[in-house]
Amino acid sequence: MSEPDLILAREGAAGTLLMNRPKALNALTTQMIRDFQRAIDQWKDDPSVKLVILEGAGGRAFCAGGDVRAVRQAAIDGDRASVAAFFTEEYAVNEGIANFGKPWLSLMDGVCMGGGIGLSVHNGPRVVTENAMLAMPETAIALFPDVGTSYSLPRLAPGFGNWIALTGVRLRGVDAVHAGLASHFVPASSLPALRAALVETGDAAVVERFAASLPVASFDAERGAIARCFTQPSVLGIIAALQAEGTEWAAAQVATLRRMSPTSMCVSLELLRRGATMSLRECLDEELHLTVSCVHEHPDFREGVRSVLVDKGNPPASWQPATLEEVDAAAILRMFR
Repeated sequence: MSEPDLILAREGAAGTLLMNRPKALNALTTQMIRDFQRAIDQWKDDPSVKLVILEGAGGRAFCAGGDVRAVRQAAIDGDRASVAAFFTEEYAVNEGIANFGKPWLSLMDGVCMGGGIGLSVHNGPRVVTENAMLAMPETAIALFPDVGTSYSLPRLAPGFGNWIALTGVRLRGVDAVHAGLASHFVPASSLPALRAALVETGDAAVVERFAASLPVASFDAERGAIARCFTQPSVLGIIAALQAEGTEWAAAQVATLRRMSPTSMCVSLELLRRGATMSLRECLDEELHLTVSCVHEHPDFREGVRSVLVDKGNPPASWQPATLEEVDAAAILRMFR
């Protein structure tokens, strides 16, 4: 028999979870999400489980996110029930991790995007290595920051949540800690010893023994510009502020923003604005409502997933509307509850 896509085990004082779809970069399926819920239900009130250790198999990825290709196909097929089940159950797991009541340690040694962020950001410690790469790339596929990140991202340093959400910037290990998506940097060579110590002691504080000091962030010189530009109240305002910076970095951000789905960026910015004053539960409810609008009712999602993940690298034929200047602000607001 083949191994399951999520392997649950008990080792010493720890419950361990291994995402086991290495060829798919450990992208989440509905069954994996249900197995996560099973682990939460089994271990939450088990006094012998002191913490949970979450890892990804294969050496390339922690978790590349949800299987949005399958979501796209379900939307094309008109299968609203399976789309609703996927997101409803995934968001329940995100909330379950946040309310687990014990440390939920993520050992991120490779790609971690979208749904992978949702499995790690709501509890911790959140450990990254030099091989880690964290990103929220949803605006490229015409989605929005979900899995509870509409709660987490607005609570980062000023401008950082919007920068991460709108541009899909890829943050390497050390940068992910500086940005606030991760909590500790541990060299990959030290992960086996860290894992063994966690299993033996059941004490999340041992992470401090293995954590390395942080060099300066690669974006250190841009911190001020991120705060100035990405706190503007509209996407066009962000672009105007970036253009006023007059730097090569700012021009690169503008070019990136102009490639993304205009509707998705406007939805994402409004969602994060609302999320700043909402609870995690309220954010997850809003995200679930938005999936209906974005997945089933707006053409950009199918086109975005096709271009990025199905045909891989083929630019979108066109976004609807094609430019930010054409986005109807009232139509964006109507997508929300």
